[in-house]
Parts: sequence; C-alpha cells; structure tokens
Amino acid sequence: MVHKSKPPDAANQPKRRGRPRAYEPEIALGKALDLFRKQGFAATSLDDLSEATGMNRPSLYGAFGDKRELYIKSYQRYREDARASMVAIFREEMPVRERLVRIYASALNIYLSGETGPRGCFTVVTAASEAVGDPDIRAMVLEGLSELDKAFASCFRRAKEKGELPESADPAVLAQLASATIHTIAIRSRARVPRKELEAIVKGAIDVMVGARGNPRCRPGEGRDP
Repeated sequence: MVHKSKPPDAANQPKRRGRPRAYEPEIALGKALDLFRKQGFAATSLDDLSEATGMNRPSLYGAFGDKRELYIKSYQRYREDARASMVAIFREEMPVRERLVRIYASALNIYLSGETGPRGCFTVVTAASEAVGDPDIRAMVLEGLSELDKAFASCFRRAKEKGELPESADPAVLAQLASATIHTIAIRSRARVPRKELEAIVKGAIDVMVGARGNPRCRPGEGRDP
C-alpha cells in the first residue's frame, strides 16, 4: 500500500503577517501624487487612493501614514522632481534669454502632463489652498516660492554682471516677475489653455524682463544723450 505523505503541519509553519507587500513604494507614491494633483486634498478619498495605488487602507497607513501624511509626502516628491528637472538649466552658463526660454519650456512640460489632461502645478493648484489651514503645508509652499525667487534672482544677477541687463535692472524685482509668470502659466494650463497661447505669454514676459529681440536693453553708457 502506498502511503501518501501528509502535508506539513500548518501549525509548525511560520505565519505570514497580513498580505505580502505587492507594491513598490515609489510607484505607489507617484500614483497618489497624480491623484492629489488632479483632485486636490479634500476631493481625494482614501478609497480613491486605495484604487489608484492598489493598496488597501491598512497598507496605505503602514507605508505612508494617514491621508495628510501621504499628501505631504506626495508634495515633497513633486517638488523634488520639479527641482531636478530645472536645476541644470539654472546652473549652466548660457544667455539669460535662452535660460528663461528653457526654464519655461520645462515648466510647461510639467504642467501640461497627465493622462487625463493638464494638471498644472501642485503648489499653485492644490497646496496653496491647503496652506490656508495647515501650517506645515504653508511652510512648504512658502519655502518653494522663496526658493524659486532666489533661483531667478541669481539668474538675473549673473546676466546683469555680464552686461545683458542695464545697471538699473533690479534682479529681485525681475525674479518676482519671472516667478509670477510661472504661476500664471500653471493656472492657465490647468484650465487647458493651449500650449501655443501659453508660449505667447511666456515670450511676452521674457521680452518685458530682458528686452525684445532686435531691441536689446542698453548697456551702461550706451544709448544715452551725450
């Protein structure tokens, strides 16, 4: 008689705690980021996040904390990605006009991306609203705005030192104008204004900041009455 071997005693087998992790944290965070950018904090439910990430609520809590913590981590991820896409443009040596053109083109690529349509800027579209009642998010938003202003101011200071801007140019004021242009194309892209129109806004803003093509700003001592 052939004796069938019995399966190992289940009681002697190591117990698995919960469902095995079948997700990649960075991928799941990216899915949450996409959802928050599209819908904002209040309109995004935990069920929405579970569906988007493929994780149940206990798994979400275990990996990222509560909804607010996940939102903050998503915003941090967005800022890191946006910074990485532009840092080289700010650092490379090039004429100021070319630098601005490339910065705004990179920004438009970010704002107009999205499988279901343009999503705009996380900071302007959703984080700024949450900043009203959440001091931690407000601090992050203010830090991001200040960081952008400082990057633009450094850009204009270098241009002024190289004679691309007149002595009367104020790098701090120009930086605020440059940042304001970033914000307006972010809002308009969210409203699905065509890229061609956004690029026209950008061109006009650059002409105001550094002078229209064919009509460069005067350098110190040039174009003045004797």
